[in-house]
Amino acid sequence: EAQTMMNDPAFQERMKTLTDNPNFKEHMEQTTETMKDPEKQKEMEEKMKSRVAAGQKELEDFKKKSAELEAEEKRKKENAKKKKNQKPKTSSKKKGVKKV
Repeated sequence: EAQTMMNDPAFQERMKTLTDNPNFKEHMEQTTETMKDPEKQKEMEEKMKSRVAAGQKELEDFKKKSAELEAEEKRKKENAKKKKNQKPKTSSKKKGVKKV
């Protein structure tokens, strides 16, 4: 699938536009220089690890919240079905008639 996307002429044109951008070239040069310095490389690696960990936590929180909302929605639907299928409650007492 990725190979098909990469062979797509529209994708290739977008990538060419991106890589020809002077800001992109400058950033890539800075990144290459940074990667040559072991200390800066370690620093970048630590930053990335913390970002990945934060992203994983956000993803887990989202999944948890999503599951809770789905369960709540399911309960609401089940309750609505139960109410719809219930027979109306009737009283055995007649209204307006008093026993003396």
